[in-house]
Amino acid sequence: MIFYVVEYNYWTTLECGRTQLEVSEELGIAQSVISRLWQRIQEDGNVSRCYSTGRPRVTTPREDRYLAVTAKRNRRSTASDLSRQLSSATGKTVSRQTVYRRLGHIGLYARRPVRCAPLTATHCRLRLTWSREHALWTPQQWSCVMFSDESRFSLRSDSRRTLKWRAPGTLYHQENTIGRHRYGGAGWLVWGGIILGSRTDLHVQSVTMTGHIYRDVILEQHVHFCFGGPWVLNFSLWITTPVLTVQTLLTNAFNRRISPVWIGQHTHRT
Repeated sequence: MIFYVVEYNYWTTLECGRTQLEVSEELGIAQSVISRLWQRIQEDGNVSRCYSTGRPRVTTPREDRYLAVTAKRNRRSTASDLSRQLSSATGKTVSRQTVYRRLGHIGLYARRPVRCAPLTATHCRLRLTWSREHALWTPQQWSCVMFSDESRFSLRSDSRRTLKWRAPGTLYHQENTIGRHRYGGAGWLVWGGIILGSRTDLHVQSVTMTGHIYRDVILEQHVHFCFGGPWVLNFSLWITTPVLTVQTLLTNAFNRRISPVWIGQHTHRT
């Protein structure tokens, strides 16, 4: 090897009477390196590197498992939190980077969780029941049904700085999501409806949606216009974000079936 050849030539050079400073200037390395090599040659005549296992690990396999279990139990905990918990449990102090590396070895990385509607077991059961009841409906039956939805776009930004520990491929697992209701602050509400083969225009509104606004603006100006004439006798309106007062007002005013389909609110931010 070149390193060994250089050291061997240096050894020969010193045997010829040249000083360490002269050799260090000729080779372009520090004199302290020359001094250590010369001392090693005089002690055992060997200039090869000694075997080393590398830097010892600061944590044991048991402590690594503790970090993994703790991170999975509380996926919102930060690396600093895990470091403090490990120190309290075992007395071992480790850095945040060590926590990141240990969890990365088992496939856990800090990632932003998916935003979803906060659904309960009752919500899921109602959705499944509704789907089974309408699985065999014909196109003629669906042609008299309108689905509507509304989304609120907040003017405030969402930093989304909350991270969770998760493994690759587990993005939509329940433990890796955060349920969120509508955001506070100023914003714009956008409403739209679809039927078989057609749709309504989008309605943008900056004030609070009330039952009277829903009746006078949404139904009269959008839903009624979409059907192009008088109300269909078998017409049904299914809203995805129902409010009890709105639902009661519309049912009494138009004598039509107003049904809540999907329970849960979806809010978007810009």
